[in-house]
Amino acid sequence: MTESKTRDAVREKAPVGQLRTLWPFVVRHRGLFGAWLLALAASSAATLSLPPAFRTVIDHGFASGGDGIDRAFGLLFLVAIALAFATAARFFFVSLLGERVVADLRQRLYGHLMGLDAAFHDANRSGELVSRLTADAELLRSVVATSMSVALRSTVTFLGSIAMLFVTSPRLAAYAVIGIPLAVLPIVMGARRLQKISRTAQDRIADANALATETLGAVRTVQAHAREPWERGRFGEAVAQAVATARRRIRVQAMVTAIAISLVFGAITLVLWSGAHDVAAGRMSAGTLGQFVLYALIGGGSVGALAEVWNELQRAAGGMGRIGELLDARPRILAPDPPEPLPTPVRGEIRFEGVTFHYPNRPDLPALEHFDLHVAPGETVALVGPSGAGKSTVLSLLLRFHDPDAGAIRIDDVDIRRLDPAGLRDAIALVPQQPTLFATSARENIRYGRLEASDQDIDAAATAAHAAEFLDALPEGLDTELGERGARLSGGQQQRVVIARALLKDAPLLLLDEATSALDAQSERAVQEALDTLMRGRTTLVIAHRLSTVLKADRIVVMDRGRIVAQGTHAALLAEGGLYAELAKLQFLD
Repeated sequence: MTESKTRDAVREKAPVGQLRTLWPFVVRHRGLFGAWLLALAASSAATLSLPPAFRTVIDHGFASGGDGIDRAFGLLFLVAIALAFATAARFFFVSLLGERVVADLRQRLYGHLMGLDAAFHDANRSGELVSRLTADAELLRSVVATSMSVALRSTVTFLGSIAMLFVTSPRLAAYAVIGIPLAVLPIVMGARRLQKISRTAQDRIADANALATETLGAVRTVQAHAREPWERGRFGEAVAQAVATARRRIRVQAMVTAIAISLVFGAITLVLWSGAHDVAAGRMSAGTLGQFVLYALIGGGSVGALAEVWNELQRAAGGMGRIGELLDARPRILAPDPPEPLPTPVRGEIRFEGVTFHYPNRPDLPALEHFDLHVAPGETVALVGPSGAGKSTVLSLLLRFHDPDAGAIRIDDVDIRRLDPAGLRDAIALVPQQPTLFATSARENIRYGRLEASDQDIDAAATAAHAAEFLDALPEGLDTELGERGARLSGGQQQRVVIARALLKDAPLLLLDEATSALDAQSERAVQEALDTLMRGRTTLVIAHRLSTVLKADRIVVMDRGRIVAQGTHAALLAEGGLYAELAKLQFLD
């Protein structure tokens, strides 16, 4: 089954089928679930005990004088107290259960998203994934904490009230039951339509969240182009679409609820009219009719509550369907069973053997084609070539963000497909072109390279990366919060923090993805000194656009359209002419 067919099958699944995914998260908390069921049983029993207590008050309390009235009202008060405490307990246990279920679901979903491969994340917007992680998961809280409780409570009280109606007056109860199918019919008819609208509404909310995430993440670009009014308009349009879809859902939900409740209470009114004639004729006591009325109200209210719950379940099913799609997604990059370990120590020899690779979103255009490359242990190889030549693809395949369509990649003669991806990546340090810093302290950003590192190790890495001087000058030194994406640092300073992270990791293989291409000359010099320290004794692959980086390489590999077209030293390639000489003239020698 194709991915699109699988998604369609998930969307067409019945609401109960989609929400069944929640059940494993519920049964993890058996104690809370059991306590909630006990409290639910107690509150339902107390609710069904109210009508007999009222009948006692009407038929016996008034007729037996002061003591009888006291006993009757005392009994009624005790039933009400029991109902109050049982309801409070039910609310406490089910609300806490909802919090824990949603927390478990979010953790499971977040962990699952972290394990999905680069192809999945390339095809999905991060803003929409965050929306499913937050808004859709939050929607399911109402299912567990409210809808599930109301549904079960209403079902129990409805069945109990129907049974007690027949005990109280079989003839009137038979009339009341006729209204039940009439109330259920509009619920069933509106269910499928409400589910589809609810799913669409959640999609529109996700679109608005994704747009907000994207523009807030690029707010400087927005402001630099004075596009704030235009972005406000885009977001306003996205929100308006979400509201319009929600309005359709609310309208259908309101109509279903109104019709169901009208039919139920219309039937109850008709039955009460008949019962009033029985009381007038002496065939039934006033207390018995009062008891019947209360049971009828309880049963009718339960049907109305079930109608509202059913509507909520349709809405929640849309959110669970969106979450289910993510949980059903499977990474294409998997560890073999069992994985093969890298030799110890890792020498750092790299071989690309006849590698061909196409990106999933560009199946007709090879990113690499019959690509062969050998990098000796400790060698520094610079990859140069025009944009689209496949340089970054080499690094992505070596990190096993993707697997080649043909050929093999080996480290120390071990095919990396036989390695655990986590173990492979532990042996590689990456310094990307765009440094990635987290909204935490400089110390914790550096520690990300090796979580068990001591503060002394972090200080040493910062010094070796030529970052200690500017980090120590911050208000709280290395413990200063750097802001979102390292906003408190310049580009060159951010890059040196990332280099310190790579130094701390101390991996035998080093990948440098145009680490100095966006820096000014002064920052480049400082970063290059840090890179010289980092590259010492390591097998290094460098994507280079700067002459200083190329000249320090042991070998230069010239790439074009996914192939190697030339390789050698800087001087030899210049003398040879061709693509490298042209690139050097345009990019390096300027």
